[in-house]
Amino acid sequence: MVSKAMEVLTESIEREYSKYFTEDGRVNYELLEDVKDTKVFEYIGLIARTKLFPKYKMDFNVKISIEPKLKEGERFIRRTLSVCPECKSLIRAIVFERDGEVKIRKYCPDHGEFEEVYWSDYNFYMLKSREAADGDGIENPYVEVINPCPFNCGLCPRHKSHTALLNLVVTNRCDLGCWYCFFYAAAVGYVFEPTLTHIRYMLESAREQRPIPAKAVQITGGEPTLRSDLIEIIKLAKELGYKHVQLNTHGIAFAYNPGLAKKVREAGVNTIYLSFDGLTPYTNPKNHWEIPYILEACKNACMGVVLVPTVIKNVNLHEVGKIVLFGLKHNDVVRGVNFQPISIVGRVPKSEREAMRVTIPDVIKVVEEETQGQIRTEDWYTVPFTLAISRFVEALTGEPQFKLSNHFACGVATYAIQDRKTGKVTTIPQFIKVNDLRDYLMQLTEYIKKGGSKKIALLKLLFKLNSFIEWDKVPENLRKRKRLLWILFKIFAKHDYNALGQFHYNTLFIGMMHFMDEYNYDVARVERCDIHYVMPDGRVIPFCTYNVFPEIYRDKAFKLYGIPLNKWYAKHGIKSFSEVRYKRNIRKLESNPIYRKYYEGFWDPDSISYEEKKRISIRFGIPVIED
Repeated sequence: MVSKAMEVLTESIEREYSKYFTEDGRVNYELLEDVKDTKVFEYIGLIARTKLFPKYKMDFNVKISIEPKLKEGERFIRRTLSVCPECKSLIRAIVFERDGEVKIRKYCPDHGEFEEVYWSDYNFYMLKSREAADGDGIENPYVEVINPCPFNCGLCPRHKSHTALLNLVVTNRCDLGCWYCFFYAAAVGYVFEPTLTHIRYMLESAREQRPIPAKAVQITGGEPTLRSDLIEIIKLAKELGYKHVQLNTHGIAFAYNPGLAKKVREAGVNTIYLSFDGLTPYTNPKNHWEIPYILEACKNACMGVVLVPTVIKNVNLHEVGKIVLFGLKHNDVVRGVNFQPISIVGRVPKSEREAMRVTIPDVIKVVEEETQGQIRTEDWYTVPFTLAISRFVEALTGEPQFKLSNHFACGVATYAIQDRKTGKVTTIPQFIKVNDLRDYLMQLTEYIKKGGSKKIALLKLLFKLNSFIEWDKVPENLRKRKRLLWILFKIFAKHDYNALGQFHYNTLFIGMMHFMDEYNYDVARVERCDIHYVMPDGRVIPFCTYNVFPEIYRDKAFKLYGIPLNKWYAKHGIKSFSEVRYKRNIRKLESNPIYRKYYEGFWDPDSISYEEKKRISIRFGIPVIED
């Protein structure tokens, strides 16, 4: 079922634009390759939306008649809604505590009870829950409320956050064949690769959000560096008003073509979002040998890198602290580390989930251990904690401000800085009284809202800021001439983007975002999601509906708009995936001093044999060449 307004609108244009659809209802994308009018993609998107929008009892079901019960020794926290991992029906769930852990339990009338760890530390969960705060949503939703969440995306009037980061998929092609990936074209049998005009339409759609248009975009895939027109895509995003542009990549193209990094930076990319799962070939077979060259290319291009490890218990959890230290050592190019505890999608048995499952407190604990307590558990704050800053700026300017307002359980972050002389690591909450500063900003916000003078509020902040800083603990490069004080004042009072950049250049951002799966799914979280994907039909979809229900959202749309793989290969003179698959020369990559320089102190290349290295690469899916 779709909305009546949508039905009326598509009836008036379906006749004219039906020529762009095949007999089986798919978009005939080859007819669109030379189209330069975004209106064509808008109208096709409206027709496609009637095919793509989730349909009750076809794409999903609702089975909320039974609520799970608490058992002996359990403490109730809250009720929520979730989904059945087997049939994807909407079902009831409870969040509760047992043995010091937070769990979620749900019950499907057809498939029984499911239980999963939610956060592994109850006390930390309750402490961080105090930081919860909702955003303001959007004034012009993309769809009406027809279905229950998460089968009504999106965004609909119930959604509580605007787009903080927009993901733009520019291709589903990839030159790797990672064993766990079912996203790339060779696995799904078709190529989704929107034209520049289509991309313009999708980016414009997200920029139309009110009161806050999308301002940050991540160009992703597949592997986006495979697009020959990548530079044009980046320039297009900047032209349309995106202030921050990230490129999500495995980075291998930069290892062999350092000049591409410079071109990407000059076109407008602020940050490379780089896949990086560990420091050894065992933990990071994807791009371990290429990482030093990627970082070197980005450093020479003056482009910051965020390392993005997917964290899995019994695979690389033991390295998360060392990854932070690696980032600090190479802080001249590495601006951040953003851990992503694994999202376990698909029908995975409980024993295997328990072997892989990692939650946010697990990662925090290991980071604290591996840094000898220098990065403490209490140094981490949830994302909505930052809303106090946004609302203060909003009160000062009278203009709606960009807000990070996802659910508190979605992620945490902190900032670290390392003294180059002593090697000591300090986090910002160790020298800034973060809680007191936030509370004071909230007081000033209320003062302004009640009619207080904005100028007096700013003067109060200027005189008070110093009291929130423990100067004897501030690292030297931020202590000289009270540099930290003036950076903070520019950020809070003058909303200076350059000052925020100075702050980032002096610190290492350490973040954590735990995306959901069918087992720990919490509708309360997805309603507050602020990391979104833009769909080919112009809708904007929360991350944890887009990727957790690919058969309803991502894959369904890509198949509708995609070109069959064999047809795409024939058009481009490719016989099979093996022709375009990446193949690495381990001996050559290890022969350059750059390789050893970056891993010095973290990994000894001579600790395992060449044959073992070769076996690791091949087992992961990357062939090894000898010449």
